[in-house]
Amino acid sequence: MDPEKREPQTIKVTPLQQMLASCTGAILTSLMVTPLDVVKIRLQAQNNPFPKGKCFVYSNGLMDHVCVCEEGGSKAWYKKPGNFRGTLDAFLKIVRNEGIKSLWSGLPPTLVMAVPATVIYFTCYDQLSALLKSKLGENETSIPIFAGIVARFGAVTVISPLELIRTKMQSKKFSYKELHQFVSKKVSEDGWISLWRGWFPTVLRDVPFSAMYWYNYEILKKWLCEKSGLYEPTFMINFTSGALSGSFAAIATLPFDVVKTQKQTQLWTYETHKSLIPRLIKIAPACAVMISTYEFGKAFFQKQNTGGQN
Repeated sequence: MDPEKREPQTIKVTPLQQMLASCTGAILTSLMVTPLDVVKIRLQAQNNPFPKGKCFVYSNGLMDHVCVCEEGGSKAWYKKPGNFRGTLDAFLKIVRNEGIKSLWSGLPPTLVMAVPATVIYFTCYDQLSALLKSKLGENETSIPIFAGIVARFGAVTVISPLELIRTKMQSKKFSYKELHQFVSKKVSEDGWISLWRGWFPTVLRDVPFSAMYWYNYEILKKWLCEKSGLYEPTFMINFTSGALSGSFAAIATLPFDVVKTQKQTQLWTYETHKSLIPRLIKIAPACAVMISTYEFGKAFFQKQNTGGQN
């Protein structure tokens, strides 16, 4: 009677449905994690004001964004003054003095890049996993590692030029004509490869994270299903597996994160020896919400597809 205790359905979701599920997950994750990073950046800006023209890393748990400090005034959300004694104090004072919407003031740059990057990443992973399972068998343990590596390579490669262009647009109000001239000049002077500057340090951190995350996620999900006597994972099994695998991968790849930050020498950086706890606080819940929402969305579409064939 329990649908989760039946044998898995053979009906598959389409790539478009996978894209819709991952898009929903990315939006929900961004909504949840953005306040954490807004508070973190406001605390950092209070202690170390951003130099004009410099930039800093804004991370929402799904990916990093490079935000450039504007030339004038303190209008930007990350430059607003505040006398905060700590994280909780900052949350309370921002809500009381600026309104609860201020906690999501960093959302636009997140949605612009994180949503397409996440859609590409998760859809590529699922499509490649399905292909490899059809060739190598369902129980081949190396599939999550290989699919995670290739999917992350693809997502980073596609998004890197867009991130460079978006960063340039943030630093100054560019018209599309000026933006085209900037890209054309950069390509003519430095070649097409210049559009992927920063690609290597990003890959150095994100690819090992992806390989470890997906391998641990699939192992944990299978193990928890067996312990619960289920054929199909529940929302909580996906959530727990995502949180734990994200935490493991975050701890293991922390040195790569430090290397990435140091290589991007123009960035305003945080103290690397205090990186682990803030990284875990964001990545564990972000991974949990993203994967459980994604799997829930796929299960929903799978039921729709099954119903349509009955």
